[in-house]
Amino acid sequence: MNDFNLKLLANRDYTFLYAASGIGGTIVSYAFGGWSGLLEILLLAFVVDYLSGCAASVKTGKGLKSSVGFWGLIKKGLMLLMVFMGHRIDLALGMNIVMNGSIFFWLANEGVSIIENYGRLDLKIPPVFSKVFTIFQERATVQEDKREQQKD
Repeated sequence: MNDFNLKLLANRDYTFLYAASGIGGTIVSYAFGGWSGLLEILLLAFVVDYLSGCAASVKTGKGLKSSVGFWGLIKKGLMLLMVFMGHRIDLALGMNIVMNGSIFFWLANEGVSIIENYGRLDLKIPPVFSKVFTIFQERATVQEDKREQQKD
């Protein structure tokens, strides 16, 4: 039976998946200048924040509401749109500050939200995470200062 399943999988046409991954890669490359470690951490923070927020809502008795979850996803999409805009501004001005500053800002924002969600779940945060989120806030400020200096 297993050989039969493998033969079915081997004979399937995955052209759609290949095309979709190629289109997705093209969009990411255009929007963000390629895949970066900072972008990966931001997307991971989005997932952790969303899942911890859902868990905290269930634990506190508020339950899950599709409208609240929908607007949470819309906010995260708008955050990514801001990072995209930062990348395009960097390209227009020949810099590499605005996108990274945006990512650091949103990472700090997501970090605060994650810490709040974990607090609502009565989970302790390792001190290293609090320090990392503080570093993100400091780097966002440094990126803002660099941008201001280049503007002058």
